[in-house]
Amino acid sequence: MLALPPWNYSALMLLALAVSAVLFRATGRKLSLTPAQYGAIMLGAFSGSFIAARLPYLFDDVSALCSWQGWVGNGKTILFGLVGGYLGVELAKWCADVKVSTGDRFAVPVAIGIAIGRLACFNGGCCFGTTTSLPWGVTFADGIPRHPTQVYESLFHVVAAALMTYCLWQGWFKDRLIRLYFISYAGYRFLTEFIRPEPRIAFGLTWYQFIAAGLIVLFIVVDQVQTSRTTPAATES
Repeated sequence: MLALPPWNYSALMLLALAVSAVLFRATGRKLSLTPAQYGAIMLGAFSGSFIAARLPYLFDDVSALCSWQGWVGNGKTILFGLVGGYLGVELAKWCADVKVSTGDRFAVPVAIGIAIGRLACFNGGCCFGTTTSLPWGVTFADGIPRHPTQVYESLFHVVAAALMTYCLWQGWFKDRLIRLYFISYAGYRFLTEFIRPEPRIAFGLTWYQFIAAGLIVLFIVVDQVQTSRTTPAATES
């Protein structure tokens, strides 16, 4: 079985944020944004994702909401973080009077950032899967070989980043990539919950699966609404 390398969790998470910021700055050059607008969008993305990712854990301990340690402690969910980051960016764009679509330019940096972040989870020994006898099973703190679901997810986001890069190059799914990415990730997360040791709350499904299913519906609706707004109406002949 594989052993965990001694990398640092915090260093990898900081690397994930730094790489995402650099990639967005590079891919967003064609957006014609001012430095202030760039700053507002980055702040909105970081603040929204950070707050939303932490909220589910804080609701389990309401007293932690008023504690600085409660906000910076371990325990975050990417599903909520993505939604929070999306809303944070939209709010920042409204405040900074940004009229152009930024989602396509965010999609690849977000995917690469999460891919690195999941490696931080792998090295931190959290978010692991159920027991397995497969040769790539990893032993974490309990010494039991388990699915390295963090690595599976990291690979998912790397593949998603590659596919979205190709779509950008081809001009496919213009102004829709970030929403389609969220939908695909929620679907992926729904499926991989079956090999994660989370409590089953109803119908054999986990809390995360219900959230993932809800996000799939939400972003399909949002995508349809946004697409209908940007697609020119057909003219009658």
